[in-house]
Amino acid sequence: MTTASASDAQAVNVIKGLIMDATRKAASGHPGGAMSSADMAYVLFKDYLRYDPADPTWFDRDRFVLSAGHESMLLYALLHLRGLLTMEDLQHFRQFGSKTPGHPENYETPGVECTTGPLGQGFSMSVGMAVAEAMLRERLGEDIAGHYTYVLSSDGDVQTPVFQGSAALAGLWGLGRLIVLFDKNQVQLSGPVAICDHVDYAKLFASMGWHVVEIDGHDHAAIRAAIEAAKAETSRPSMIIGLTTIAKGSATMEGDCGSHGAPFSEDEIKATKKNLGLPEDQKFYLPAEVGEHFRARWPELAAARKAWNTTLEAKLAADAGFEDLWRQAKRAPGNRTFNWPTFDPAKAVATRSAWGKALDAITPDFPLLVGGSADLDPSNQTEKFRKATGVFSPENTLGRTLCFGVREFPMGAIVNGITLHGGLMAFGATFLIFSDYERNALRMAALQRIPALHVFTHDSFYVGEDGPTHEPIEQTSSLRLIPNMLVMRPADAYETCACLEVALTRVNRPTSLLLTRQNLPVLDPAHYPGLQEGTAKGGYVLVEPESGKPDLILMAAGSEVSLAMAAAKLLPELAIRIVSIPCMEIFNEQPEAYKESVLPSAIPFRFAVEAGRPELWCQYTGRMDRIHGISRFGASAPAEKLAEAYGFTPTALAASVKAAWERR
Repeated sequence: MTTASASDAQAVNVIKGLIMDATRKAASGHPGGAMSSADMAYVLFKDYLRYDPADPTWFDRDRFVLSAGHESMLLYALLHLRGLLTMEDLQHFRQFGSKTPGHPENYETPGVECTTGPLGQGFSMSVGMAVAEAMLRERLGEDIAGHYTYVLSSDGDVQTPVFQGSAALAGLWGLGRLIVLFDKNQVQLSGPVAICDHVDYAKLFASMGWHVVEIDGHDHAAIRAAIEAAKAETSRPSMIIGLTTIAKGSATMEGDCGSHGAPFSEDEIKATKKNLGLPEDQKFYLPAEVGEHFRARWPELAAARKAWNTTLEAKLAADAGFEDLWRQAKRAPGNRTFNWPTFDPAKAVATRSAWGKALDAITPDFPLLVGGSADLDPSNQTEKFRKATGVFSPENTLGRTLCFGVREFPMGAIVNGITLHGGLMAFGATFLIFSDYERNALRMAALQRIPALHVFTHDSFYVGEDGPTHEPIEQTSSLRLIPNMLVMRPADAYETCACLEVALTRVNRPTSLLLTRQNLPVLDPAHYPGLQEGTAKGGYVLVEPESGKPDLILMAAGSEVSLAMAAAKLLPELAIRIVSIPCMEIFNEQPEAYKESVLPSAIPFRFAVEAGRPELWCQYTGRMDRIHGISRFGASAPAEKLAEAYGFTPTALAASVKAAWERR
C-alpha cells in the first residue's frame, strides 16, 4: 500500500477528529462510515473537484453529491475547509436552525447540491445532474458547461432499487462525466452487509455499461489513479469501488458495526485521537497548516473561473444563437411567457390530450425543455414530443426526450436532479396510480423547494376497464398532504394550460399535474373570462346563478367541475354558485379577502364533489355529509358503468345535493 503524504494524512486525521467531536457533542450521528470515506472524499475535494472558492453557485462547477447522506459530518468538515461553513456551524451539528443538519439539505447549507436523506436518491439525482451537464455541454459548448458530477455512495446506498434503476439508465445514456466513489466498508446499520446482500457490484455495474475499478479506498495514490482513469473514460460512467474499513483509524471500533450509527464514547475518542496524532483533550481541532494545505489549489481554481467568465462574455458577444440559449438557461422561471394552443368549445377534450397539445405548442419556443415518460408515451401524450425532439442517447445528446422505461421512482429523482442542476426545464410523466412508486422523489422535490414538473394522467376511477389496480382513489389526497407540493387538477383544456403556466413559472415549488383519460367539455374563455386568473389563484367562481344571490356553493376539481355544472342545471329551484378549485394549496394561500369573495361566510351551505377521497374537502364544507367522493377501491368496467355505480352522474349528484340541502 502506498502511504499518503504526511500533510494529506494529517488533514484526513483532523477531519476524522472533527467527525468524532461533532457527533459526540450532538449525541447523535454516524461516525463510522464518514471515517471510512474520509480518504476518498478528501482526495477528491483537495485535488480534483472544480469550484470557485468565491462563488458556490458558479454554473460550471463540478457537482458533488453525498448520496450516503448519513455521513454528513464528513461533507460539513470539507465545506468548512472550503470556507463555506464556520467552526461554530460544525459545533452545532444536528441542532435546530443550524447549517449542519443530520443529513445534507440544499436549502440550508451552501455547497450542498441536493438533499440526501433517503438512500439511493442522492445518486439518482446525480444522474439527473449528469444528464443536464451532457445536454448543456452539447448545446452551450464544453467551455461553458463541461464539468463532472461526483458521487460518494455506501453499501446501503447501492442496494436500493432506485439506485440500481438509475444506474441502468446512466449506463444506457453513456454519462461519461458521472463518477461514483463507492465506499465499500461491508457494514450497514443492522450489521455486516453479508447478512442481507451478496451481489457482485463490480459485475453488476459492468453489465450496465459502467467503467468499474476496485481499489484500496484508503490509498491516496490509488484513489488519484482511479479518478484520473475515470476522467479519461468519456463514453461510460465510472464506478470506483473503494474497499475500506469502517471507523478506520479508531482505537477499538475499526470494522465494528456499532460505529455506523452511534457516536463514539469519550474514552474511545481520546484513544483514537492519540492513534491519529491529534491532541487528545482538544475538541474541534483544526490547525492552520491543514487549511492552508487544503487551499493550495485555490489560485488555480480562481483563475479557471476568471477564464470561464472571459470565454462566456466573448461567446455572448459573438454568437446570437448561443446568447439566446444562455439567456434561456439562466432565465428565472417567473420570466417565462407561453403561446398556448386554442381548443374548439364544441369538442370535448381529455385534459391529458390538452397537456399533450400544450406541450407540443411550447416545445419549439423552449429548446431547453426536456423530459419523458415511464414507458407510457402514447398514454401520457408525450409521443409527439419524443418524435419532435429525439431520444437522448450517447449518439444523440441533442435529444430532449428521456426514455425512462418502467422506472417511476428513478424517473422522479432524475427529473429532480435535472432541475437542481439548473439550465433546463424538466418533466416526467406516468399514471397517477404509479405516483405511489415515486412517492419519495415527489416528497424530496417539495422538501428541496425545486420547480420540477411531475405529470400524472389517468387520474380517477374513470380509467375503467383496467380495474382497481389502475384506478386512483387515495392518490390525489395523498399528494395534497405533501408540504410545499402544488397539486393541480384542471377541469378542462384551458384550465390545463393555465395550470401548466403556473407550474412552469414557479421558482421554489414542484407541481403534480393530474389529468384525465376521459374527454371533458371545454370551457370557452369567452364565456368564462375569469378562468386564467382564477386558476392562477387556485380557485375561482366559475358560474354564478342567474339571480346573482346564491343559496349554496357547489365546489369541484378536475373532471367533476363539468359534472357539478350539469347537476346544477337539474336543480332550478336552487341558486347555485359553481366554484372550481384546481389547486387547494394556492387557493388556501390567497388573501382572506379573495377567499371570502369566492367562498363567502354569508353562504354557509357548501357541497363538494371529487372522484377521490373526500376528507380534505371538509376544510371548505365543514361537514363530511356535504361531500360526494369515493372511499372504496374501484372495479373493472366501462367508465360510464362505474360513474353510475358510484353516483358520479348529473342526476345522482343533483339528488345528493338536494338531499343535503333538505337536511340542513
